[in-house]
Amino acid sequence: MVDQPGASVYPEYWEADVVLRDGGTAHLRPISPDDSDALQAFHTAQSETSIYMRFFTFKSKLTSKELRRFTEVDHRDRVAFVITVGGEIIGVGRYDRLDNPTEAEVAFNISDNQQGRGIGSILLEHLAAAARENGIRRFTAEVLPENRKMLRVFADAGYELARKFDDGVVSVDFNIDPTEKSLAVMESREHRAEARSVRDLLAPSSIAVVGASRRWGTIGHQLLEHILECGFKGAVYAVNPEAFELGGMKSFAKIADVPGPVQLAVIAVPYEEVPIVVDECGAAGVKGVVVATAGYADDGEQGLQRQRALVRRARSFGMRVIGPESLGIVNTNPDVSLNASMAPGLPRRGGLGLFSQSAAIGVSVYASAIRRGLGLSSFLSAGNRADVSGNDAMQFWEDDPDTAAVGLYLESIGNPRKFSRLARRLSRSKPVIVAKSDVTGLRLPPGHVVRTTQAPAAALDSMLRQAGVIAVETIEQLMDVAQIVSSQPLPKGPALAVYSNSAAFGKVVADNAAPHGLVVDRIVTDGGLYSGKSVARERLRRSLQENLGEKSVDAVVAAMVPSRSLTMEEIADVLVECAAEAGKPVVAAFTGILEPSVQLDCLLAPAGGSGPPLPCYSSAGSAVAALAAVVRYAKWLDRDQGMFVEPRGCDREGTRAQIERLLASVRGEQLVRLDDGESAELLARYGIAVVPSVVFGDDDDAVAAAERLGWPVVLKTTDPALRHRLDLGGVRLDIEDADSLRRGIAQMRRALEPYGSPAMEVQAMAPVGQACTFRAIEDPLLGPVVSFGLAGDAVNLLDDWAHWVPPLSVTDLHDFIRAPRASLKLFGYQGLPAVDVAALEDLAARLVKLKDEHPEIALAEFNPVLAGPQGAKILATEVWIGNAAQRTDSARRAMLG
Repeated sequence: MVDQPGASVYPEYWEADVVLRDGGTAHLRPISPDDSDALQAFHTAQSETSIYMRFFTFKSKLTSKELRRFTEVDHRDRVAFVITVGGEIIGVGRYDRLDNPTEAEVAFNISDNQQGRGIGSILLEHLAAAARENGIRRFTAEVLPENRKMLRVFADAGYELARKFDDGVVSVDFNIDPTEKSLAVMESREHRAEARSVRDLLAPSSIAVVGASRRWGTIGHQLLEHILECGFKGAVYAVNPEAFELGGMKSFAKIADVPGPVQLAVIAVPYEEVPIVVDECGAAGVKGVVVATAGYADDGEQGLQRQRALVRRARSFGMRVIGPESLGIVNTNPDVSLNASMAPGLPRRGGLGLFSQSAAIGVSVYASAIRRGLGLSSFLSAGNRADVSGNDAMQFWEDDPDTAAVGLYLESIGNPRKFSRLARRLSRSKPVIVAKSDVTGLRLPPGHVVRTTQAPAAALDSMLRQAGVIAVETIEQLMDVAQIVSSQPLPKGPALAVYSNSAAFGKVVADNAAPHGLVVDRIVTDGGLYSGKSVARERLRRSLQENLGEKSVDAVVAAMVPSRSLTMEEIADVLVECAAEAGKPVVAAFTGILEPSVQLDCLLAPAGGSGPPLPCYSSAGSAVAALAAVVRYAKWLDRDQGMFVEPRGCDREGTRAQIERLLASVRGEQLVRLDDGESAELLARYGIAVVPSVVFGDDDDAVAAAERLGWPVVLKTTDPALRHRLDLGGVRLDIEDADSLRRGIAQMRRALEPYGSPAMEVQAMAPVGQACTFRAIEDPLLGPVVSFGLAGDAVNLLDDWAHWVPPLSVTDLHDFIRAPRASLKLFGYQGLPAVDVAALEDLAARLVKLKDEHPEIALAEFNPVLAGPQGAKILATEVWIGNAAQRTDSARRAMLG
């Protein structure tokens, strides 16, 4: 793009790929003088009615002066965005600042043949975000009353509208700060669009395999064969310029030669040919592509650049991309029967949706699910996750009636804030199991282009817990949990009955349950299973019915060793029957079976074929751990999550203005530490009060400061490492008069001489209480992260922190303050009085809100905070600010790439 003379620097970060209402994609960017011809072409293609609606008169052509005015903007007082598909403009939105610098007039023009795709709503969101960045708070617009579509865009945006009708024109006026309603509207539109885009990929009406081959063993040959043999219900086309016939049907030289429309293209051509094929698919009107071709992750930075170019090109044509290096996609719905993957057969139909990233992990995830007999609704291997991600898959699965539970193996997370929001919403209706390694977010797998985190390692795990996700570490653990949630009802509580035909084995299982948070209500040992078959079967049924019928029992773990009377399958049949009658989950662990052909980690279907299958495990430890994870999820689901907290008295605008003033001369990534006065002023805007302190030069200054603050006072050094160290002489408490203060100053100077004689300050004396610490940072990956712990050795030596990711609900705040292990000291520990926990929760809520709304705050630390029986007092703060990077989940819809 070209920057016009005198204009602000072109804001490249405003560019975004967006998903439209019908699932297609488009590119949004600021307008440029280079767009003059394209804008004229867009205008002349519009109908007379559309031109009249926009300009209140008809003009067949824009004048040179109008083109210059519309395309030459300063990106501050005058901003304009265009949305393009295939390089052609399909929509324009703009604002012009009015005489009141906080207000701007907004206008839109959408291509006649593109209306109904949600383009106006997306333009409004991005214009509002740019306007807020430039200090504009209100939009106005003048609309002809017959222009109902544009009036609907404003009405449906979720803002508080003021309307006025005058001289045949409707004037609309509204505040553009995000509201709960406007954010909900945006999320709803985003959800529908992204769900639609994935649905079109997983249930296409037609498929073309580009690179299909008759050579056995090649990727193209296998993909075409699997699509055909698994009975895909739509049209299938083979594309290969060197073959006349493939898979018993005619082959086409290129996709443009295919006689019918193609919704999905599966690409399996050599690495260097992929860009050409993507261009051909875009020109042919294909809606999405699955790129099986590998090589991008193996080609270093050049491969990443080619991958980015591939996605940009595809999106410019309105196409979504799965891959590259994708294992493929599967949809078991009988109306689709799609197996566009390297797996030879369609898996058993079931309620589990599976997502994986790199092909190698995808093979492991898929194979483990099939080996265990897990029924799948759909499977999506994102490969390098260049475009379609786990977030997109969750959007689809939330509405998919075929999916009852979701499993994701994540090697990287491109947009954790959005992931947290989507997972929290999805988890309210369907269990979400996420497997991630210890280095997820810390290191990137080959071919993945996302940010890495600098937050404490526990922050990402905490984010998953907040969202209600069932977090596991391995593929096998994911499948262990999936066996339960896909076949059993959720447990009502943690009370467990351990049932076994071995007293020793039952005791071992019970001992293993307690560390997982399960409560063993009873251990039932039934040696009668060694009697005759019919007697043993009936005895097992009666015993299980009796114990499952007890109100104090929420679930059963059946831990069995081989029996001469009943086979594993016969025991499983009884367990399934009794579990269905009681409506409670039952899992089984069979140990001691030496036959290598017997699959023990599986869903065992009942012999009669009726009823849900039984989750079986070769290890009782695996069964208990999986059940415990499901119990924790059920507990999270049963809790009232509460509303997101909105503390009173928060001055968002004043804070923004103060930060802008303080950053006026700051360039690049430079960070600035605020002095105590600036910090106190900034924090006060969010109702956060700091106990006042005064740095002094000599003794007389100290006494004068103490007189102003009021006796008694505290004397302490300003050295960050010593200011809390009573044991090293850095703090003296409860000084009641001038003479005591002078003596204290002299003694502290002598004590601190080995440390370089740092400066000192006096501070108003706060009531004695439990010392706590709060910290908030801006992380490149997670965005805002807030931490809480009890000051001193608990955090310094034992790393006993709670790390949570905003926003926090009332329930989140409750758990946040209680999460550190040392938090027991807040509730009356060893005879000490309980502190005012509500005051700590209120302080946490204000810090969370401040950090969430102002990414320019790089670090805010309160240490110590003295929590007493009545209130909590902040004694020292440290605040650093800097120019904020763009968060991965802002108040505008945009696809990461």
